[in-house]
Amino acid sequence: MLLGSDPTRGAASFPSRKRPPSMTDLIPVRRALLSVSDKAGLADLAAALVRHGVELVSTGGTAKALREAGHSVLDVADLTGFPEMMDGRVKTLHPAVHGGILAVRDDERHVAAMDAHGIGAIDLVVVNLYPFAATVAKGAARDEIIENIDIGGPAMVRSAAKNHAFVGIVTEPEDYAAVIAEMDANGGAMTLDLRKRLAATAFAHTATYDGTIASWFAFADQGKLFPDTLPLTAKLSAELRYGENPHQKAALYLPAGPAGRGIAQAEQVQGKELSYNNINDADAALELVAEFREADPTCVIVKHANPCGVATAASLSQAYDAALKCDDVSAFGGIIAVNRPLDGPTAEAISGIFTEVVCAPDADADARAVFAKKKNLRLLLTGDLPDPARGGLMLKTIAGGWLAQSRDNGRITRADLKVVTDRAPTEEELADALFAWTVAKHVKSNAIVYAKGGATAGIGAGQMNRRDSARIAAAKAREAAESHGWASPRTIGSAVASDAFFPFADGLLAAVEAGATCVIQPGGSIRDDEVIAAANKAGLAMVFTGMRHFRH
Repeated sequence: MLLGSDPTRGAASFPSRKRPPSMTDLIPVRRALLSVSDKAGLADLAAALVRHGVELVSTGGTAKALREAGHSVLDVADLTGFPEMMDGRVKTLHPAVHGGILAVRDDERHVAAMDAHGIGAIDLVVVNLYPFAATVAKGAARDEIIENIDIGGPAMVRSAAKNHAFVGIVTEPEDYAAVIAEMDANGGAMTLDLRKRLAATAFAHTATYDGTIASWFAFADQGKLFPDTLPLTAKLSAELRYGENPHQKAALYLPAGPAGRGIAQAEQVQGKELSYNNINDADAALELVAEFREADPTCVIVKHANPCGVATAASLSQAYDAALKCDDVSAFGGIIAVNRPLDGPTAEAISGIFTEVVCAPDADADARAVFAKKKNLRLLLTGDLPDPARGGLMLKTIAGGWLAQSRDNGRITRADLKVVTDRAPTEEELADALFAWTVAKHVKSNAIVYAKGGATAGIGAGQMNRRDSARIAAAKAREAAESHGWASPRTIGSAVASDAFFPFADGLLAAVEAGATCVIQPGGSIRDDEVIAAANKAGLAMVFTGMRHFRH
């Protein structure tokens, strides 16, 4: 008989006849195997197990931690009769461990095998895995990363989860409290309902772990953009009130592995629960304002994932005022993002109209006090802005599958521009053109953006043809001029950006009618010559970027 195989429990404690399924609902825990990388909550769990007379079996550092807490522990090496070997790579891969976990306790053949080989039952497995993701995140060398791929841990987790009819499996320290409460309520036993829930969590745990490893091999180690198999692992962060519409359900998931800064990681300081649309729009606003992370104070106002006003100025309050005046009708009930910590004067200005969400890297005490009076306004603090040049994949679900593409992190500098008209742009026109181009990248296609003096003058989004987008943007600028008593719309003397080439001259001529004097567009149409000729005839300056920014 192997050391630790108590004939009064384990295999010998179960009769060799079939039991009705209902008899397996409550399973007493008499032996638990604990082997955890994350030792949070371990002492409290062990104390509860010992209180119920549970024998503790453990390995390495976990066994040491349990002994330091004053508990008697049986080493796995004593259970198996083999020492840990190969730098700990082999310690739990043994029939005495997996037989004790996997045995079907009411199957007479399994019971006979346990009796014949002196295998004692293991009723509870508490395992979490080597910190692979954390090892990668700290920039460890490849050899260290490989050594942090757990083998025995996932095997035990999957064994226990498969045999959840008789065995409890715990992979998350957050579940320790439920196990303790249930054992306290049931005299040291666990219910089938809890074991089933924990089994589901365990399989998700190992799937996430393997997915993280597969992702590292594919993207980091092998440098593949599109691996043969794309591991998708994410954890539920929150269920939302509903989706885009009240009859749709929605939830927010976060990457199971390392993640950068983004709207999903923002701290909500105040306001009611975020909706699906709030998060989607806030993400659009944050992604756009991140393009200006190194610029002067910048404000972005978004409505239905499209910017309706963007401006850069000497202060945030001035930037907000200029952005708002681009289209204050659409801004009502919108989302605002800024590239600087919020101050009191800007918060006061924002409070002048109904706003759903405000995103900022931080907010000072005055700004927080102002927004505290607006109980429904959500204030999200990001701590940092996303890097617009970051890589990675973007996924979109379609019927029956997914579309994947690299992020649109293309950026244009002055050196990339090609002047194609007789007249070159002035320095002011060039600055406005690049500003408009940056905004157009974040406007739904077909996108037209007029800009002047570091602020958008009119935005046309999501139309089926480019001419209509140009006309809609100009109409919004005229409406803004009438609303604010300006002598003329801000499209007069503006630069206009088009996210893709003008297939005909009509879109460009609409911009001419609006008063634009400079055009920035990708070029590449078979009718470029016609468009260039029309620009020359109108006295426009036009530059080609050679890069398109469709956004659907």
